[in-house]
Amino acid sequence: MDKRLLSLLVCPVTRGPLVYDAEHNELLCRAARLAYPIRDGIPIMLEAEARTLSDDELEAMRAPATPPGP
Repeated sequence: MDKRLLSLLVCPVTRGPLVYDAEHNELLCRAARLAYPIRDGIPIMLEAEARTLSDDELEAMRAPATPPGP
């Protein structure tokens, strides 16, 4: 995901920031608890196309990344 494009996009529901999830190819909005899909490189910024984030996914967004061990 292009970092410049990501800095311009906001959640259409909350107008809040989005976080790119490369593993699932989605844009996540913690405030709205939604994950917007990216299809063929195009973010689908429609609430009807988004999936609801689970409590575990929201918690993982809050937790700091753990660096790999030695």
